Amino acid sequence: MKRNGVIRELVRNRQLLLMFLPVATLLFLFNYLPLSGLIIPFKNFDFSKGIWGSDWMHPLLNNFDYILSSDAAFRAVRNTILLNALFIGVGLVFEVGFALMLNELRNKYFKRITQSLTFLPFFISWIVVGVFTYNLLNFENGALNRVLEWFGLQSVDFYSKASWWPLILTIAVRWKVTGYGTIVYLAALTSVDNSYYEAASIDGATRWQQMRFISIPMLKPTIMILTLLAIGRIMNADFGMFYAMVGDASLLFPTTDVIDTLVYRSLRKSGDIGMASAAGFLQSVVAFVLILASNYAARKVDRDSAIF
Repeated sequence: MKRNGVIRELVRNRQLLLMFLPVATLLFLFNYLPLSGLIIPFKNFDFSKGIWGSDWMHPLLNNFDYILSSDAAFRAVRNTILLNALFIGVGLVFEVGFALMLNELRNKYFKRITQSLTFLPFFISWIVVGVFTYNLLNFENGALNRVLEWFGLQSVDFYSKASWWPLILTIAVRWKVTGYGTIVYLAALTSVDNSYYEAASIDGATRWQQMRFISIPMLKPTIMILTLLAIGRIMNADFGMFYAMVGDASLLFPTTDVIDTLVYRSLRKSGDIGMASAAGFLQSVVAFVLILASNYAARKVDRDSAIF
């Protein structure tokens, strides 16, 4: 009886299931099938023998030694967490603030043009952004240094001062992805029943008060869910961004070297697949623990805003 019910349900929803089939195929090929590679960090990987034929490491966690004991690896882990935390915090303020600002605009044409212009940088490659940044900041011919000289100020060699780069990277990220990150918040705001604002207006609430006591509380569940998802990726840096912006500028590594760029350089020099896989495995485990902990904290604050 139960089996017939399942078959009947499949037949009834066959069109939806067929629409989901391409997505399910991609999920299987790129998310589930690669899980077989989780044994690589525990093996002395040999291309000639393959994943299953390669010998196990002795000791088993030998591939993790470099990540757990190296000073460069500790610096990369620290930079990855701190920079991502900075991006998440600043991004939350900018994206929510920009969504609130757009929601307050009454001229729909100006609103659409503004949203389109801020969304446009998302489609620009990090390689192009890196070239723009270099032409803006380089010591000899950078546009910013030419402006400083025009005002009688001393030029700054940004590519030898690591302390500037958390700020530079944050500005670059915000310029590129703020428009894209605003979409979900703006969609959440447009779904708010307009009667709330009308009632508040009748009671004498100003636009700022309506934003503070209606718009922001309505965004709270969305903010918490997106923040939890971002925390789950806190151990993963955007390799394309960091390598395009910083490259192999070793003077900037104290504040910009992250796990992904460190593994890339190490893999390029040694070709040690096992060590690179161990770093990815460690990133996933730490991210899993962080998202469980942050979700638990979110449930304590608001059960309905947690992911699970």
